[in-house]
Amino acid sequence: MIRVILTLAFLACCACRGTAADLKTKNVILITTDGLRWQEVFTGAEKELISKEPGGVSNVKAIESQFWRETPEERREALLPFFWTKIAKEGQLYGNMPQGSSSQITNTMKFSYPGYNEILTGFADLRIDSNAKKPNENFTVLEWLHRRPAFDGKVAAYSAWDVTPFIINRERCGFPVMGGWEPVPESDPNPRQKLLNDLIADTTRPNAAEVIDSFLYQAAREHLLRHRPRVMFIGFLETDAWGHAGRYDNLLTSAHAVDAYIQRLWDLVQSIDQYRDKTTLIITTDHGRGSGPTDWKNHGKKIEGAEDMWMAFLGPDTPPLGERKNCDRVTQSQVAATLAALLGEDYHGAEARSGAPIKDVLPPVK
Repeated sequence: MIRVILTLAFLACCACRGTAADLKTKNVILITTDGLRWQEVFTGAEKELISKEPGGVSNVKAIESQFWRETPEERREALLPFFWTKIAKEGQLYGNMPQGSSSQITNTMKFSYPGYNEILTGFADLRIDSNAKKPNENFTVLEWLHRRPAFDGKVAAYSAWDVTPFIINRERCGFPVMGGWEPVPESDPNPRQKLLNDLIADTTRPNAAEVIDSFLYQAAREHLLRHRPRVMFIGFLETDAWGHAGRYDNLLTSAHAVDAYIQRLWDLVQSIDQYRDKTTLIITTDHGRGSGPTDWKNHGKKIEGAEDMWMAFLGPDTPPLGERKNCDRVTQSQVAATLAALLGEDYHGAEARSGAPIKDVLPPVK
């Protein structure tokens, strides 16, 4: 009996190794766009908010011309063309509530630090109840991977928010982290990075805590080109900032820009041998927002609906199921383990508090 058990265990281990070896994904880029609602992702611009009140839109006709269409399908493609012409055909999207696809956070806070902790660690932590700049005691999946030989020196994180270095615990994690209005994390910046540093230092700051997304994109892109990480986190923020500011026009413009940044990153990785057909994108948000003329601007513990969010996956191992409908609920807590599983690593086994990998995002077990 013992011999049989040992034989079965050995075969199970071989099967696990074989499955990992069969994965085509060798690199993962995790991208977030802060506070972007599922409503915009799946139904596009909202008519009521393309207005001076309550949308704060300065040029209604211009925004209508750019983003308003008669059907939700047309509106969402006008807003997020890469999502709906590429990911929806070759990847997967979760979170269209009316279509039976629920994607939710599990923390009760419904704001950013708890959300990013949940994305990156795979579990909600009741101790995290503010956005205060306190080093995260929890290890993120990024740090967990970085401590493994295959990923040592091959992890990086670039975020527009100055709290991110604390969420990832830059002092402990051991890999490059950029957050907010600070120079790129480069000891010997090249000419392009020097120019970025000058622009970051010289630009008037519309938000003291959040560097503008265009600078963040260029900084992250340059790091990818120069250092070729296997795992990278990129966090955009303007979609949240303009929501809080009550400027629906700028929120839509920012979401459209993030879609373009993602397409450019995808085109870039497809042009590089290390990444071509070996890279998976995971795209999501840290929380949702409310609905109606006021609550679309807000999120937080008291805002109904701010627990509802979305996520998207595109890569060589993810079955092309497109927009998911009438499927099992997925949660923010599953992102970390899914990221690791796409690389053949068992983060969920190492961190029992984390959500399990999303099975449908992974290739079927042979």
